[in-house]
Parts: sequence; structure tokens; C-alpha cells
Amino acid sequence: MSSISIASIPRLRPSTLSTLLLDSPSPTSIAIIDVRDDDYIGGHIRGALNFPSQTLDATLPTLIRKLQDKETVIFHCALSQQRGPGAALKYLREKERLAKLEEQQKQRPQKEAEAEGEGENKKPAVEQRVYVLDRGFVGWQEAYGEDERLTEGYRKELWKDGYWM
Repeated sequence: MSSISIASIPRLRPSTLSTLLLDSPSPTSIAIIDVRDDDYIGGHIRGALNFPSQTLDATLPTLIRKLQDKETVIFHCALSQQRGPGAALKYLREKERLAKLEEQQKQRPQKEAEAEGEGENKKPAVEQRVYVLDRGFVGWQEAYGEDERLTEGYRKELWKDGYWM
């Protein structure tokens, strides 16, 4: 059983993320995963990938491959209370499960693995830090919604009365 829990996943403040995005010498080493579903409207963090929580189980293998070279991965939803932390937890547990499988395969006789074509062209795993964005997109847009360096597709009129879902 995994020792990873939602409580063990660190939170990242919006101000810290904005600094990372603006000051990072390599912003390509950062991935932001927005798991909002129908509420993915009215803007998003620049460069974020939308993997709706409703389809995450089916798209998790794709997400893990896509993020394998990222040093920092930040998950969020609207408020980062349910979907964002849950997605981060699923991601971390699946990565843990795959790492155990890989370790078991390494312990098999080398010739057996070579005969099956394993171990060829495999990139070494990057050490990743995984976070949940504190207060989600609601908190983000309050501070950075109108900052076009950090937010794309922002529609202020949708947010003027707060979160509507």
C-alpha cells in the first residue's frame, strides 16, 4: 500500500508559482496541470495543460509520459480542494506503481528482458516535485487574472462575482 496521501502533497502559493514562471531560467521544466472540467472557462494559467478530472483515469498513462522530463509539476482545479489534490494523488500513486514494476523487471534475468526488447531507448526518470496550487484557479485569478504574462483567455466578467460553479 502507498504511503502517499493528499495530506503529504505540498501546497504551492500562487505568488510562488508566478515567481517560478517569470523568473525560471527553464520554464519548460515546469508543468501545470489544470483538472477543471466544465468550469474550464474564463481563463487558465499560461501554458497549463487541461486534463479534465472526469477523464483523468483514462488519460493518466499519457500524462505520465508527457511529464516524465518535468522537474516540477503543479496540479490545480478551481479551488484545489478536491479534484486538484485528488489528481495529484492519483498521479503520484501511479508513478509509484510504475516504478515498482520497473524495479521488478530489472530484477529479472538480463537475457529475458533483452529478448523482450525492454530497456532499450529508455530515458532515465527525472526527480520530480509535485505540488497542488493553493486556492486553485480562483485564488490565482484574483491575483494574476489580468496579467497576460501569466494568464491566458481571462474573462473578467465571468469572475466579477466570484466562483460561480
